[in-house]
Amino acid sequence: MTSQPEDHSARPRIQALAGLIRAAGETRNAPVEQWNPPYCGDIGLAIAADGTWLYQGSAIRRPKLVKLFARVLRRDEDGRYLLVTPAEKVDVTVADAPFLAVEMEARGEGRDQTLIFRTNVDDVVTCGADHRLHFVEEPGSGGLKPYVRVRGRLQALVVRAITYDLLELVEEDATGRPGIWSGGRFFRVETAAADL
Repeated sequence: MTSQPEDHSARPRIQALAGLIRAAGETRNAPVEQWNPPYCGDIGLAIAADGTWLYQGSAIRRPKLVKLFARVLRRDEDGRYLLVTPAEKVDVTVADAPFLAVEMEARGEGRDQTLIFRTNVDDVVTCGADHRLHFVEEPGSGGLKPYVRVRGRLQALVVRAITYDLLELVEEDATGRPGIWSGGRFFRVETAAADL
């Protein structure tokens, strides 16, 4: 069996994209909602359900590069995900949510409780009015999957281990409906359309 030479023709493309992002500045999250550069197509970027970033089917193994790309990710009103720089935008295929909530800290109790989540790309969000928690029915199982808004229309899926911790915080409101308090808001544990 002969080995095929590795195709490096697309590698400079992803490196050029990383260079554009770095040139845009070092702010934590770029103002991608304000940028409207030309659309440059699909270059093979994807985010798997387990949060792994892929480039043309291969995992991107450099955490710094993943975090760099994550800060210029945008989801448009039509549900489409794009990597956006001041000079160009390209498609990103997302299997579930672009981020995973991998850690949670609960401060306080009941109505005074605040939940703080950290994502797999080190975004830290405090669940409340701007970072809402909602639940979606999982196809096939009928179980509920929790998501928290990270920024814009981007969400993080709360990983299973953290979901168990989250469900231990469920209380009932005045009407007897189950939910979770955070940031002065009561997030019902029921399926609902994401208010993005």
